[in-house]
Amino acid sequence: MDKAVEKAIECIWERYNEPLSLAEMARSAALSRFYFAHRFRDETGTTPARFLAAVRIHQARLLLLDTAMSVAEVSSAVGYGSLGSFTSGFTAGVGVSPGRFRRLSRTGGFGLPRPCPSGRPGTGTGAVAGTVSLPEGRGNARVYVGAFQTPILQHPPVAGMVVDVPSGRPTCYHLADVPEGTWYVHAVGTADGVGPDPSSQRCSLVGRHDAVPVDRDAVTSAAVRLHRPRPVDPPVLLALPDLEPPPARTGAGCPVIGSHPKAAV
Repeated sequence: MDKAVEKAIECIWERYNEPLSLAEMARSAALSRFYFAHRFRDETGTTPARFLAAVRIHQARLLLLDTAMSVAEVSSAVGYGSLGSFTSGFTAGVGVSPGRFRRLSRTGGFGLPRPCPSGRPGTGTGAVAGTVSLPEGRGNARVYVGAFQTPILQHPPVAGMVVDVPSGRPTCYHLADVPEGTWYVHAVGTADGVGPDPSSQRCSLVGRHDAVPVDRDAVTSAAVRLHRPRPVDPPVLLALPDLEPPPARTGAGCPVIGSHPKAAV
């Protein structure tokens, strides 16, 4: 990881509740603003401002889950000067309002996010298919895979599904009805460990395949390798159901697809 970008990310996580400017973030990396913005995007896939916004919403999610703070107090605590701006930003990224997020988290009421096709009117659809694989030393996992507009896993997906990935071998996925265009395929899941008590070593995993082109009536191939979240990975914002790993080894098979997959670059 680029050391300058690493310092800037540390600055963002430490000072997300402050009105951080691009100049201040660049200063923490000892770079000019232009060069810093370029290197930051190369490392993370997104801009410093969007990364900062994602960290703020992520921290707001934690406060809503773990404290009794009001929505207004949470808004102020994560660096927003306006409750309206916070509510709009939270709802846009997570998919539900802050208050509804808190209520559904307590009742376990999150379902799979509904796909929201965002292609231009009159455009066709294709599909994305491929495999999801786990890092070595992980047990079974349950994984959400979806196609998104941005490098940040945020509302809304244009297609999505849940797959069970067994330890030691990949599982196939198939996202149908993906609008023509270029998309980011994100995967996020929960994996058990290995050994006599696998659930005691449970951890979160993420993965991403960038710039996946989708053409009308075609299938594009895109493999996703999961890994533990790294500093360069923007936080996951989208509200998702509990991804409880399957207890037993699960079979994996590719769904039937209508044409030979085209590999994504």
